[in-house]
Amino acid sequence: MVQEGFVYPSSRRMSFQNLRNMFQGQQGRVGEVELGVFYMKSHGTTVARIHMHDWLILILLLIIEIVLNIIHPFYRFVGKDMMTDLRYPLKDNTVPLWAVPLYAVLLPIVVFVFIYFKRRDVYDLHHAILGLLFAVLITGVLTDAIKDATGRPRPDFFWRCFPDGVDEYDRWGNVICHGEEGDIREGHKSFPSGHSSWSFAGLGFLALYLAGKTKAFDRRGHVAKLCIVFLPLLMASLVAVSRVDDYWHHWQDVFAGGLLGLTVATFCYLQFFPAPYHSEGWGPYAYFRALEETRSNRRVNDPVGTHAMEIRDLNQQSGQNRTGIGLVSSVDNQPSSLQTDVESGKV
Repeated sequence: MVQEGFVYPSSRRMSFQNLRNMFQGQQGRVGEVELGVFYMKSHGTTVARIHMHDWLILILLLIIEIVLNIIHPFYRFVGKDMMTDLRYPLKDNTVPLWAVPLYAVLLPIVVFVFIYFKRRDVYDLHHAILGLLFAVLITGVLTDAIKDATGRPRPDFFWRCFPDGVDEYDRWGNVICHGEEGDIREGHKSFPSGHSSWSFAGLGFLALYLAGKTKAFDRRGHVAKLCIVFLPLLMASLVAVSRVDDYWHHWQDVFAGGLLGLTVATFCYLQFFPAPYHSEGWGPYAYFRALEETRSNRRVNDPVGTHAMEIRDLNQQSGQNRTGIGLVSSVDNQPSSLQTDVESGKV
């Protein structure tokens, strides 16, 4: 006879797995328990070779960025009546230029490497670094190209142009600067803010990455995940505010720079990863493609074993759908148990 409340060991294992999946928030084609298949040692060279042209484009972007920082910007007309908004004191940077690559590039890469050692997915590591570098360099090229073409004077332009406080103008009313050439050239690079665009490009990419990894939009109401996502954006915002406080930029400069950086970061992120609110937003597109190829090869090499694994996965999913939270009750097991007893002659 069948005892009520008895759950067979296989069902118990199924229940534990489904319960574990529930707390992990697994959705979509595959779950995170299948990660760790593609190591850097076994797949790293192949992944880098596939994206060799992308890395060459990155080098080209770096060269363009260097050239844009060497050439002179457009020297816009600056009249005496415009100096009212350009007489702010000349101050040092609260966030020095050398620190920008550290927190906008190196810090996200450290996070990517940490995630790799936890999950062992070379596709995730490679595409995160590649996407980040594209976001930062594309943003840098766009920012400096606009800077050079616009030539907007900084809020402290007066003291860059006239360090002794004695202003001078030509017959058309344009300034005749007698300050340091480097200070004058830098004084015509106000719009947009490079600190802001780089910060929102690198840290904005990191925020999207963390949103996907933590499943911040899995509809489970864990608002604490959003604190993790907002932390890089807060850091980028404070850097942008510091540019206004230091009188190196007008507020329009930092607003445009932040918007530019965040937009480019979003486009670059979506080239490699699904949107963070997607059910598979925790992994890159390439991972799922590689996993499908691995499964296809297994079907060809071992059709019987693969079929059995698919049946097991289907049964697990069916049990999860019946119980809602993955707990299999004795009532669900009674029909199959009763059938076994009838076939064996016990009933």
